[in-house]
Amino acid sequence: METEGGGEARITVRHTERYAEFIEESCCSKFFMGPNPSLARFVYGLIFLATNLLAWAVRDYGRSALSDLKRLKGCKGARDCLGTEGVLRISFGCFIFFFTMFLTTVGSRKLNEPRDSWHCGWWPAKIILWIATMTLPFVVPSAFIQLYGEIAHFGAGIFLVIQLISVVSFITWLNDCCYSERYANRCRLQFLILSVAAYFTSILGIVLMYIWYAPKPSCKLNIFFITWTLVLIQVTTFVSVHSKIKAGFLAPGLMGMYLVFMCWCALRSEPRTEICNKKADAATKSDWLTIISFVIALLAIVIATFSAGVDSRSFQFKKKETQSEDDVPYGYGFFHFVFAMGAMYFGMLFIGWNMHHTMKKWTMDVGWTSTWVRIVNEWLAACFYIWMLVVPLIWKNGWRPEST
Repeated sequence: METEGGGEARITVRHTERYAEFIEESCCSKFFMGPNPSLARFVYGLIFLATNLLAWAVRDYGRSALSDLKRLKGCKGARDCLGTEGVLRISFGCFIFFFTMFLTTVGSRKLNEPRDSWHCGWWPAKIILWIATMTLPFVVPSAFIQLYGEIAHFGAGIFLVIQLISVVSFITWLNDCCYSERYANRCRLQFLILSVAAYFTSILGIVLMYIWYAPKPSCKLNIFFITWTLVLIQVTTFVSVHSKIKAGFLAPGLMGMYLVFMCWCALRSEPRTEICNKKADAATKSDWLTIISFVIALLAIVIATFSAGVDSRSFQFKKKETQSEDDVPYGYGFFHFVFAMGAMYFGMLFIGWNMHHTMKKWTMDVGWTSTWVRIVNEWLAACFYIWMLVVPLIWKNGWRPEST
């Protein structure tokens, strides 16, 4: 005969066992094997962030911490596995990992198919794969890494174009959503305030760039960059409010902020010895400011790669009106392709787009090559935005990207 206390103990044990089984099924199986697309993309983002941190560590602190690399045949006394080449080797390993994921997930359409399970689960196997791809480039000859560095210039350019299209598509989608019948009448005042704030921020940014980066009339190049940015803002606004387009003021205001941000990034990338760059001089005198700027830039790379990776619909020429419940929430193949190009992109940022350029500690994307890459990207963004507004007038049933 069981006592009352013994019965309660057995009930407690059974509840504990059931709770343990629930935790095991909902957490362990979901994390290691179960498909969970929302969780998976964040895990890939963390892997990408860890790779960026590894590249930074190899570049800035590799010579003191990785002395054991002297024994590797492909490193020639560790000289070719640290610094610029060390970054390229890490970048190459990251590219191999995500390109492998791209090849094994491209074409995924439905949930719970084998490619979906591979994308969303099997994390122990993929962690092992990541470690292997991080190690493999360090036994590759230096000549091959140099070749990869040349190819990475093009891959990084592809990433910038993808990012550009994603940002501009989001701005136009947000503008269309705000001016739709659902919100146009209810939130007209809010949209007006937001538009004015966007234009005010853009003009303030222009003024500050004149003060910080064009303090003297001799800074002709910087004056040209800033003035041309102001011209682009006016042109995009004029096209947006044209009587045949009527896109409103919100989208060009947000585009103005984006153009000013790109121009600021370009001016900030000018070499530290440039006399027109007062902010660069201040950064060299304030170590904490340099570190904060570096951390923000590092997080910006990861966020930009992540946001562009999940925005596959902006790159579809044929849009699906409805989405089934068993359709994948985002394009797995496109997601990994963006991360593969992002691997080349962060490699270029860490070496200043120049394989023969030595970067200082806690710096990123510094050099005249970086400056011109940013400026050209800004001009392309303005051209793409104008093209998106004008092309429907040319092709009445033409394609217009939309964001997820």
